[in-house]
Amino acid sequence: MSPGNVADALLRRWYVVVAALLLTVAGAYFVVRPSPQYVGSAVVVLKPPVTQNQPNQLTNLQPPLAVLSYGVVRQLESPAGAEELKAAGVHGTYHLVPRNSGTSATPRYLIPSLQVQSQASGAEAAVTAVSRIIEVYTRHVDALQKAQGVSSGARITAIVLTSPSAAQVRGDKSRGLAGTALLGAAGGIVGALWLDRYLLGRRKDTLGRRRRTEPVPVAS
Repeated sequence: MSPGNVADALLRRWYVVVAALLLTVAGAYFVVRPSPQYVGSAVVVLKPPVTQNQPNQLTNLQPPLAVLSYGVVRQLESPAGAEELKAAGVHGTYHLVPRNSGTSATPRYLIPSLQVQSQASGAEAAVTAVSRIIEVYTRHVDALQKAQGVSSGARITAIVLTSPSAAQVRGDKSRGLAGTALLGAAGGIVGALWLDRYLLGRRKDTLGRRRRTEPVPVAS
């Protein structure tokens, strides 16, 4: 298809281009004036019980702690866990991200820390969702040990290293506008060309059927 044919098709189906332009303008409005979104986050870590050999809990970290934390995360990410979080009042988007990197003062890969994130339209709602996720996570950690008959004084505990807080999400408006314009232009052109080809094809089929059904003149 030559550029001239493309231009003719766009002129014939100008209403498709106009519709795409209106949709692009509407999308650009939401990019420029988006509804506020907040991400709440907190960090939770599992700590072993205090023992006589290791009174400092942070020096008694072992790999099984990370395994236990990951097992609880898998439970919460399952369909049953999602339903449990929903029943606890957690709605919208949330993430459970294990962070076992360690720091300069703690052993690498032995820190079973978990970053809890939740996205909501308000800061208070995001913080509340994070707090409820932590409550469910802590309850699962305790329930697993209780099922194994571990005494309360010898159980692994979950503590909050970073208190739940929320920050507003700020996207790049220039990239959003560029992407919206690109999608609108591509959608308008492709839609107009497809509709033009479809309608022309139907017109040819209709004319062909008419010619086949017309009576053939008989020579006298």
